[in-house]
Amino acid sequence: MSKEIINRVANSKLKTFDLEEIYPKGERVSFDISQWLLEGIILRETEFREKAKAHAWSQYQDKYIALYCSTDAIIPGWAYLLLSMHVAPYAKKVTVGNLEELESILFAELLQQIDISEYKDKPVIIKGCAHKPIPQNAYVLLAQKLQPIAKSIMYGEACSSVPLFKKI
Repeated sequence: MSKEIINRVANSKLKTFDLEEIYPKGERVSFDISQWLLEGIILRETEFREKAKAHAWSQYQDKYIALYCSTDAIIPGWAYLLLSMHVAPYAKKVTVGNLEELESILFAELLQQIDISEYKDKPVIIKGCAHKPIPQNAYVLLAQKLQPIAKSIMYGEACSSVPLFKKI
């Protein structure tokens, strides 16, 4: 006798939240300003402004930009502002920092705006094992957002999840 196979996970109230599903589409680019510094460490205002003005900013159309300096140069705050103003008309988003920090900021903004009402009073699994570069901070922010409304929160996959929180 053969028994019918029943998918208990599909039939449960369990909800999965996969951060990859909200991953913002678009190319990420880091822009190292040390290339425009004298010997990579000295910012000369006139030359810096000239390079910023002459740069082909349109190449960053619809991209996410992370401005950073790879050397130990002391960069005045206005320098990042100046570059961000040049690239802003083309880029989707401009931040100061590395690509990981850019991803963290993108997810923080997304998670602030996302409607999570469908997870109210439900057991939730925050899916792990992403193929895209999801920052650890995104998982933390998501868990904090879900905790006040979810019945329980787990991490991983339905077949091997780690319990994190259960409403008493």
